[in-house]
Amino acid sequence: MAKVKIIDVARAAGVSLGTVSNALNHPEKVRPETRRLIEETIRELGYTPNQSARMLAGGHNKIVGLVLPQLNHGFCLQIISGAQNEALKYGYTLIFAVSGRDASLEEQLLRHFMGTQIAGLLFQPISREAWSPLPNPTLPVVYLDAASEDDGSYVLADYEAQGRLIAEHAAARGASHVAVIGCASDTMLAQRVAGIRDVFAAYPDIQLEIIDAGEWDVSGDGFGLGQQFAQRDEDSRPDFVIGITDVLATGAIAGIRACGLSVPEDICVAGCDGNPLAWSTGVTLTTCAPAGYEIGRKGIQLLMEELEPEHENQVSRVSVWSRSPASTEDDERPSRRVELVRPFLLDRSSTHPEGVMACMAGHRSPQVPETNLGSYL
Repeated sequence: MAKVKIIDVARAAGVSLGTVSNALNHPEKVRPETRRLIEETIRELGYTPNQSARMLAGGHNKIVGLVLPQLNHGFCLQIISGAQNEALKYGYTLIFAVSGRDASLEEQLLRHFMGTQIAGLLFQPISREAWSPLPNPTLPVVYLDAASEDDGSYVLADYEAQGRLIAEHAAARGASHVAVIGCASDTMLAQRVAGIRDVFAAYPDIQLEIIDAGEWDVSGDGFGLGQQFAQRDEDSRPDFVIGITDVLATGAIAGIRACGLSVPEDICVAGCDGNPLAWSTGVTLTTCAPAGYEIGRKGIQLLMEELEPEHENQVSRVSVWSRSPASTEDDERPSRRVELVRPFLLDRSSTHPEGVMACMAGHRSPQVPETNLGSYL
């Protein structure tokens, strides 16, 4: 079967070759009704544009790449969803690849994307102690869930604010003994713990117990710690447990309940990172609202400020806190931008007795649905 060419599309649609070329490469130059006719003809004929030829003809490749370290956390799935939905608003397509936390594969994927004719790249690097942005990238790059003192564009959650938010909630619930569980093995986890410590420094009457144990992604570690708390004497038992990840928090809930105690009547439990894939217990978990979707959206927005500057003010912006140097008269944009996505509390039954939650049910915000995992991914 002969391959359909652009001239075949022009003939079938009854328009000039230049009009078809503009519809593909510069759609804003073509009347909407003509563009729709050409798009219908392309679908009927099964025409596939030659990307290399489009670039040579001055066209703009509307594909954005995304490199992620893993897919075993709701955060990464949220990034994909937010980035894809935002990219579509600008007429771009998102393609993504996963490194599986393999540094050599991550490097290979980055080289692949840099060598293709995509428009820009979102990159969430593998968490490591020493990290720096890509040297001399050949296309616009926005870094997700990472930051550096070097020039570049960075979007990440405000991890200290996440810790502060949950700690303030514990204080507001009247906690007298708070236990924080989880090994702060990387900067993000350590920042959550720092935020928690910062809040309780203002509450000297609340006993704070920091337990630097429990891998962030092992629910069994949370389960064991929850059992240890439940088996303590009532006088030495914490009345509020904060898991620095939701995986640890849900494990702790299961461990506490396995020992015959109730959550939240005997011990309140909260997470910090808004991971829907961890919300698997019979008690809905109080935590921070997932930040990944907003990070994906904002990442695309920063890319579009470079790729589509004429549309910069036409699409609504994500609510974030922005930390970037002031622009000079010679520079329209700062060379380093850091956007922090602020956290919001998901206040649920793991920190509220059933009676309180029943009273709250009639006053729920329509913007915060019940535990429907799809709405958070």
